[in-house]
Amino acid sequence: MNKSLLSIQNLKIAYKSNRQNDEKDINWAVNNVSFDLEKGEILALVGESGCGKSTIGKAIMGLLPAQTKIRGDIFFQGESIISYNYQQMRRFRGEAVGLVFQDPMTRLDPLMTIGEHCRETLKAHRPDLCYEEIKERVINTLELVKIPEKRVSQYPHEFSGGMRQRVAIALTLVLQPKLIIADEPTTSLDVTISNQILRELTTLCKEQEMGLILISHDLNMVGKYGDHIGVMYQGEMVETGTVKDVMGKPSHDYSKILLNSALHNQEKKESNLEIEKRKKISILKLKNLEKHYSLEVNFLEQLLGKKTEIIKAVDNINFELYEGEIFGLVGESGCGKSTLSRTILQLIKPTSGQVIFQEKDISILSPQSMLNVRREIQMIFQDPLACLNPLIPIGKAIAEPLIIHKLGNKTEIRSKVIQMLNKVGLCPPNDYLDRYPKELSGGQQQRVAIARALITNPKLVICDEPVSMLDATVQAQVLQLMLALKEEFKLTYLFITHDLSVARYMCDRIAVMNQGKIVELAITEEIFTNPQHSYTAQLINS
Repeated sequence: MNKSLLSIQNLKIAYKSNRQNDEKDINWAVNNVSFDLEKGEILALVGESGCGKSTIGKAIMGLLPAQTKIRGDIFFQGESIISYNYQQMRRFRGEAVGLVFQDPMTRLDPLMTIGEHCRETLKAHRPDLCYEEIKERVINTLELVKIPEKRVSQYPHEFSGGMRQRVAIALTLVLQPKLIIADEPTTSLDVTISNQILRELTTLCKEQEMGLILISHDLNMVGKYGDHIGVMYQGEMVETGTVKDVMGKPSHDYSKILLNSALHNQEKKESNLEIEKRKKISILKLKNLEKHYSLEVNFLEQLLGKKTEIIKAVDNINFELYEGEIFGLVGESGCGKSTLSRTILQLIKPTSGQVIFQEKDISILSPQSMLNVRREIQMIFQDPLACLNPLIPIGKAIAEPLIIHKLGNKTEIRSKVIQMLNKVGLCPPNDYLDRYPKELSGGQQQRVAIARALITNPKLVICDEPVSMLDATVQAQVLQLMLALKEEFKLTYLFITHDLSVARYMCDRIAVMNQGKIVELAITEEIFTNPQHSYTAQLINS
């Protein structure tokens, strides 16, 4: 009997389909996959969206739909788990195997504090622990992922996206499982936080002999933290080996394509503007812009003399954005990047300072007046599925800004939507008009989000982590699309990202944010070759 921590043998998985009466007609999402994982070993599963990576993770956790067809076997410490009943699987999940999801908000209850989440998890699986033992383990686990004790009583909405992902990882670690499955665990995190968390997670796995399966499209991360790599394509494991062998000398054609896509984004784009040599026509100016939040104290804290804490999310920001450039804004989660973008759009009002767009201070405009300005300032969000109404077909979603701004009759609007679908590469357009967001891949959803942002012919587009949730090959395609559309529509981009390789590839100038302030601003190559601030150097080293 195989005594590996985890052994997957000839695994085949197919989701329910009406065309499965004959075995030869079955469309296998996972097709004849085998691999072993030892204690303390880190295996990375990589490949494009839909290749079967996450399906394998769900199969190990027993989270596949009831009518899913499964062939082959999964052994955990020599025991088959395929035939586990409900009670056995309930104990197995969490106590033996923990899962870190990609989207932390699917795991967190908005009505529960972070501490309550951890305590509830421990109480469900470890009723033998007393209150003090639970409290100590919760605090220690949260500190492991860099969440201080003072934030235990806060709610998920009070955390940034990166901080919420730390909570999700803590919820897995708190039960001290023997195997962790991390499904895109750092997609929403900036580079320094990703490194910190993965360093802690991988170190912990080595020290406590926990196995770790990293499901990821980030080959840079895999190369740094994985021991072995399994490359998946269309449900099959097309290549396996050590990180050094696969990344150094890939043998399969698809592995080579995947590696080339990852390295492509690290190259500086040839069309970078030489800002210092061109005429500077300002499209946006920020003058002493600030956005502060108050962390109110409760009645008891008031009696104890505790004062209201002021959080300076955006602290005295000054810069100009020039027509036709791509201006990068980089920094860690919680540094104020997204708050700044929403303040520019006046989705949240600044505490003080000015936002001057095309020589007009828009920070003093009424909501009705601001509606006209938003036609010329659009935004592309990080998660396209979250910003698209699941009940509205693609054609109507793209047409909606035209209808709001009264930019044409029904026939004209339909024509513009079809033209824009062509522009973003969703061809033929008629095949997409009546489809819903859930029927598209992640890359197609982001193309729809781009089409929706550009349909009003804006002057400025704010791109908030527009490719961070996409795999390497699709990410490269979308970035190339954005560069082509920028030239065609003569756009200016404010490009917010935590991925420095993407920033280097895309941006003409970069501003580095830390704790609400811009600590350095320079032409892209100067930032990377001669950083002036210690924090910038830290980011680049990470």
